[in-house]
Amino acid sequence: MAFHVNREGDITVIDVDGQLIVGNRQELKQKVLDEVARGERKFLVDFTNTGYIDSSGLGVLVSLSKKIREQGGDLRLASLNEDLRTLFELTKLNTLFRIAETRDEGLQDF
Repeated sequence: MAFHVNREGDITVIDVDGQLIVGNRQELKQKVLDEVARGERKFLVDFTNTGYIDSSGLGVLVSLSKKIREQGGDLRLASLNEDLRTLFELTKLNTLFRIAETRDEGLQDF
């Protein structure tokens, strides 16, 4: 499991490789909060290489979204596979997050 942080223009992109679960959610949270502390406000989390997100992973995404919005920013998601898209629909989190089909679409949408 790894999180890769890159910048594309003024957007911070976080690639999630593997699973987002209870064992690594704090690592993701800290990486994003470090970027917020540096003044970053636009975030795109790319799930191209992610197969599974557990409830604690969903919880950390909600928590980060709230924190970023409080700072005047936005957290968006991209490239959910069919299972993850269904998970977001069932939990109604698709109404909280803007979800792009692809990374490029997510970047253009800001």
